[in-house]
Amino acid sequence: MKLKWLSGVLAATLMLSACGSGGSNGASGEKQEGEVIKWKFGHLADENHIWHKTAEEFADLVNEKTEGQIEIQIFPNNSLGGETDTINAIQAGTADLVISGETMQNWAPKAALMAVPYAFRDLDHVKTVVEGEIGEEIEKEINEKVGLTPLYYHTRAPRNLTSSEPIESPSDLKGFSMRVPNVPLFLKVWEAAGAKPQVMDFNEVFTGLQQGVIKGQENPVDLIQSGGLYEVQKYVNRTEHVYSWIYILIGNKQFEALNDEQKKAVTEAAAEAQAFGEKLYDEEISKIESELESEGMEFVDVDQDAFREKMQPAIKDSLKPEQYELYEKILEVE
Repeated sequence: MKLKWLSGVLAATLMLSACGSGGSNGASGEKQEGEVIKWKFGHLADENHIWHKTAEEFADLVNEKTEGQIEIQIFPNNSLGGETDTINAIQAGTADLVISGETMQNWAPKAALMAVPYAFRDLDHVKTVVEGEIGEEIEKEINEKVGLTPLYYHTRAPRNLTSSEPIESPSDLKGFSMRVPNVPLFLKVWEAAGAKPQVMDFNEVFTGLQQGVIKGQENPVDLIQSGGLYEVQKYVNRTEHVYSWIYILIGNKQFEALNDEQKKAVTEAAAEAQAFGEKLYDEEISKIESELESEGMEFVDVDQDAFREKMQPAIKDSLKPEQYELYEKILEVE
């Protein structure tokens, strides 16, 4: 990852420290020398997921590079609470790191562009946007309005719709109740496509499907697998409606409490974790699809153009002018 924005923040901090405090190694409020800093890192995936394995690598790298000054305890499976709960906990100072994406639009509207249906052509398009000016613009707003600093990111396998009956076109969605995350745009585009979407935390999805509260949901294959959804769903319908990315973030206050050497170590660890996660992704996504098939799931090709056509008016109506302008910029990125 080109951590240009984060590196810029670090460079500015180093400069201000050198100029304003006679070369002191820390900012106001930093931990005393010898005191171990303990961070809590919560996320929704299970222990076998790419995100968790990369988080463990990141935690080890941070500990190594800070010579034991920073210890990161990881809480998978929403054990610190859901994504929104963990963000609130970071803001309150009772947690420190989280994995989050488009959910942050509830604070920072530009974060909605991280997962607009049919905005991205493929993962190469996603990477170009994340590591370019648009990505920097989104990161800046997250920093200022959510109070979180992006450290590194994961590209995500495309979101697909799962169901107990095959769904090949929007006409198959009549009366189809489905779970979506707490993202208003997702509610509106699936309503426009003909479904009956409802917001539900991911940790409630399995039970909701098992009990018939919902008939389907949409997620990348890695979360379909880690959530055990192959036990309660038969089909993965290749809508591929969202290509996106997700950030690993730390609270601004927690990051700013570090001294300059510690910030540098965390930044370096993040860059190395980024590369580690990318390698895992390349190795595991195709393997996951095969494993889902071996569990009895069937992959269904769908009329993606028909889904795109149905969702487009809802996208335009749902995005604010500033968001829609950014959406059009994304479409134009080569």
